[in-house]
Amino acid sequence: MSFNASAQPQLLSRLNERSVMRVLQDHGPCSRADMTRRMNTSAPTVSKAVASLLRAGLLEEFDVKENGRGRPAKQLRLANKTAQVLGLVIDAAECRIVVAGMDGVLLQDSEVAFETPKSYERFLREVVRHSQRLINRHDVTTLGLGISVPGLVDYRQELGMLSPNVPMTNGRSPSRDLSEQLEIKCVVLQETHALCLAERRYGAAQELDDFGMLDISTGLGLGMISGGRLLTGHSGLAGEIGHIPIEEGGRLCGCGARGCLETVASDSALAWFVSERIGRRIEIDEIVEAVGRGELSVQDELETVCKKLAFALATVVNLFNPAALFVYGRLFELEDNLFARVCEEARRRSLGPSFADCQLVRARGSKRQGAVAGIIEYLTDSLVPDLPVVAGGVFQDRVSLRGDGKGRS
Repeated sequence: MSFNASAQPQLLSRLNERSVMRVLQDHGPCSRADMTRRMNTSAPTVSKAVASLLRAGLLEEFDVKENGRGRPAKQLRLANKTAQVLGLVIDAAECRIVVAGMDGVLLQDSEVAFETPKSYERFLREVVRHSQRLINRHDVTTLGLGISVPGLVDYRQELGMLSPNVPMTNGRSPSRDLSEQLEIKCVVLQETHALCLAERRYGAAQELDDFGMLDISTGLGLGMISGGRLLTGHSGLAGEIGHIPIEEGGRLCGCGARGCLETVASDSALAWFVSERIGRRIEIDEIVEAVGRGELSVQDELETVCKKLAFALATVVNLFNPAALFVYGRLFELEDNLFARVCEEARRRSLGPSFADCQLVRARGSKRQGAVAGIIEYLTDSLVPDLPVVAGGVFQDRVSLRGDGKGRS
C-alpha cells in the first residue's frame, strides 16, 4: 500500500473507523470504554472514529441503565433504527427484496416477493417500484442495496456473464442500473458467494477461515473460503462445479452442454425427474409439501440425485481439503437422516484423511442474508479508500471475511 505523507492521517482515521465497525459486527453493542479495550488503542482515537461514524449514519447511540439504577450509560450499536439496507435475491421463479439494519437483522414484515420477469427492463421496473416504497419509509436512511445473482458474474465489469436459470441478466449490470435509478449504492454478488458471506457473518462459519459452500438449490454452485478470503478465480468465475460433465449425452443443461452435474445433483434436478414421472411440472417446494402430507413418494428419484450429490461432496473435499463444507438446499427435508446418509456415501468416495478433517454441515444462512451482508461488507470496507473496492463487486481482489484480518478474538 502506497500513500503520501499528507494522506496518511486520513487513511489512519478511516482504518480506525473500519475497526470500530468490525468490533460491533463481531461483538455486538458496547460502550466506548469497551471499544477502546477491544481495539487496544486510546480513548481519543475511538471517540474520533465513533463521532465520524455517527455523522455518517452507520452507528447509533443509546442509553442503558445498569442494574436499573443510576445514570444511564451510553452504548454504541450498528444503526438499525435510523438507517437500513436492502437485499435483493434474484432467482429463477421469484425475486425477493428484504430490509435490514446495519446489524444484518432482517425485518420480516418488510419482505416483498414477486415473480421473476422474463425481460430485463420489466425486472428493473419491478425492483425500482418495490424498492422505492421501502426506501421512502419515514425517518430512515437507506444506505445501499445488495444483490444476489445466479450464474456467472464478472466482478471486474459488474456483469452477469451466463445465467442458465435467469438468462435476462446475461450481459447486464443490475448493480450499475439500479444504482442509477435508485440513487443509492448497489453491489452484486454471485449467489453462492452471498451464501458464503451469510454463513460467515450470521451462520455456523463465524469461527472458520477455511470452508466451502455447496449450493444445490436452483443449480449447483460452489464457494470456497481459504485463509479468510473467497477464491474467485481470474475473472470471478471460479466454483462452477455444477457444469462438470458427468453423464455422456445426458440432459441438456441451461449452459448449452449435456450431462452437467447440476442436471442430476440438485433440488431442481430432483424436481425435473419427478416432473417427468408424474407428467406435469412440479417444483421443489411443492414436492417437499406433498411428501410431508404423504401424497407423493419420490424414493427412486431421490436415490438417483443423492448418489450424484455424494460424488459432488467428495469431489470438493478431495480438491480443496476444507475444514467444513456447508450444503444449502431443500431436498434434505424429504427424509429424516437423509443428510447423514449422503455424508456417509460421500465419505466412501473421499480420500480418508481429507474427509476425516472436514465437517459436513447443512447451511443455516440464506441468500437474503447474503445479499444484505454483501452491502454491509461493502459499506464497511469502503471506509478505507486505499483498498481496491470495486463498485458492485465486493469480493474483487481483497475481501477478507475475517473482518480486521486478524480473526475473531
